[in-house]
Amino acid sequence: MRLTDANAAIRPRTAWEALDLGTLMARRHARLLISSWALLTLPLFGLLTLLFWESPFWAILLFWWLKPAFERLPLHILSRSLFGETLTLRQALRAMPGLLKPQLLASLTWRRLSPTRSFDLPVVQLEGLSGSARSQRLVVLGQRDAGAASWLTVVGVHLESALWLGLLALMYLMLPQQIQIDWRWEDLIDSSEGTWLWLEHLSNLLYALLLCLWGPVYVASGFSLYLNRRTVLEAWDIELQFRRLRQRLCGSAYALLLGCALLFAPLPSPVWATETASSCPLPFDDPDGPDKSRLEHQDLTSKAAQEQITALLDQPPFEHRESVTRWRLGDDSTSRHTDEADSGWLKALKNLLVLLGALGSVEWLALLLEALLWSALVCLCGMLIWRYREWLRTFGNRLGLRRRLPADAPSVLFGLQVSPLSLPEDIAGSAEQLWASQPREALGLLYRGLLSRLLHDFRLPLKSSNTENEVLQLIQQLDQQDLSQFSRQLTRHWQGVAYGHQLPPAEAGQQLCNEWRALFPHLAGRV
Repeated sequence: MRLTDANAAIRPRTAWEALDLGTLMARRHARLLISSWALLTLPLFGLLTLLFWESPFWAILLFWWLKPAFERLPLHILSRSLFGETLTLRQALRAMPGLLKPQLLASLTWRRLSPTRSFDLPVVQLEGLSGSARSQRLVVLGQRDAGAASWLTVVGVHLESALWLGLLALMYLMLPQQIQIDWRWEDLIDSSEGTWLWLEHLSNLLYALLLCLWGPVYVASGFSLYLNRRTVLEAWDIELQFRRLRQRLCGSAYALLLGCALLFAPLPSPVWATETASSCPLPFDDPDGPDKSRLEHQDLTSKAAQEQITALLDQPPFEHRESVTRWRLGDDSTSRHTDEADSGWLKALKNLLVLLGALGSVEWLALLLEALLWSALVCLCGMLIWRYREWLRTFGNRLGLRRRLPADAPSVLFGLQVSPLSLPEDIAGSAEQLWASQPREALGLLYRGLLSRLLHDFRLPLKSSNTENEVLQLIQQLDQQDLSQFSRQLTRHWQGVAYGHQLPPAEAGQQLCNEWRALFPHLAGRV
């Protein structure tokens, strides 16, 4: 890395100017960034879609959670392109396995929701720091531009959401009209139906394509903030000016020195061929030169002193040799911790607390982060509950949990009293007694008892305007085969008696009463 090879102006900028520079860098290398991101992420998205075809939510959630791993490739491309090394698509993809090795687990776990993720990534990937060295480095870098990096993440989340919703609206407008006529919103949100899964997977694909455009811009903006901070800390702009000044003066300085040497050089003197010895010998030919041993009668002779001085000069800090293959820091103490591994999640948590304590001027950032994390957790729990609401409802029914009765629960349905006080304690026994003489009243008693059970035990939202078929549809949603079969049979007999004046066979009464006792054994004798 040489500053003179940088294809961008190295100078101190404000945070918003740095973000603008990042956008310009992403636009300059847009073709390579977008194509590399698409070739890396879209096959993985397709694999997740196939694995979670019945649960599109989990597919898009895992894809979103892996974003920090995807962001390492654009950073590698931008860091090389900034100093004149243009990578090809093949070279960039070949470097991806090596980019995933350093601290991938930390990036996908406790650092995943960090609001300064794009600003912190160059410290890990380009500088190769880990452990306490990384924490100390982030404390220094985060004293100025950490706020802008946090706002970049917050604005980026809202921008992603807005663009995704816009694409979903566009997709809805482009759907054929016949499909819009055929669907029902109840079917779209019903988890038990798989007819419209393709629509949800299509919306997930739009988000994956959206990240191909926004992901490189987000990484480039964080990288530009990092460059701006290092420019201020390490005076890159001043160093660059001195180097350029030296390059301009080197050519003319050599010519000037040569001219001065020729001007002030003495004229050649005649050579005496007969002279065999020099009147002034060279130092290395003089036996009494500076290399002669002196102070022979002292405790510390000149030879021993010279050897000690030479040994000291061969040791640090006078002599320090190293091969640097990464982005070099100005502080040598941090280089000793380059190859240290993370000591575990406890040490990482401690380092995070130290970092937050050092950033006392931005305490509001910690509060904002906490609020975002709690909001994300609440939203995730709400999405899971809404997604699996039918399973939870069925599970609660099997456990015998009582759901809250609606406040406007009717007491009369189809002209029948369905309140518990209007029914006998033993409905099946009363129906058997009435069946021989009054089969219509017996069927009415069983049907009233069924409606009362549905209304007060299963908490179905029955209304006075519901028809018998609508009640059967609501019972079907309970996913109880025995109850659905009994309800259809009882409803058929009741409709035949109530509207067609057709009495059921005699054996049907005993069968209905037996099925009633089998369905409600734990509620026998009470309503």
